[in-house]
Amino acid sequence: MTRNKKILLASLAAVVILVLSPLFIRKDADFGGSDDAGSTKVEEILGESYEPWFTPVVEQFLGGELPGEVESLFFCLQTGLGVGVVAYGFGYLTARKKYGGSSVEKKEDQA
Repeated sequence: MTRNKKILLASLAAVVILVLSPLFIRKDADFGGSDDAGSTKVEEILGESYEPWFTPVVEQFLGGELPGEVESLFFCLQTGLGVGVVAYGFGYLTARKKYGGSSVEKKEDQA
């Protein structure tokens, strides 16, 4: 096994351990979102309930909150678009390196 494969396998094992360890270390933990934690902390500090400054535009348009399934869909679409942009960037850089060569090599070829 080459050195790169060993590094890759060790990195993947570390990621899996980091992702799964909180689930086993804190079995009774409530993994809530940052919105809930933030409004709870504001209520503790101010001593009164938190009132949002504005209502989201989509909620105003629909006259209520989005269903959970739609929020999950938007989150998945956002994640997919982000991954697509990052993957395109890595692919572009790899292809440029592989096929384009450096500017030093091009100058030498022209001379």
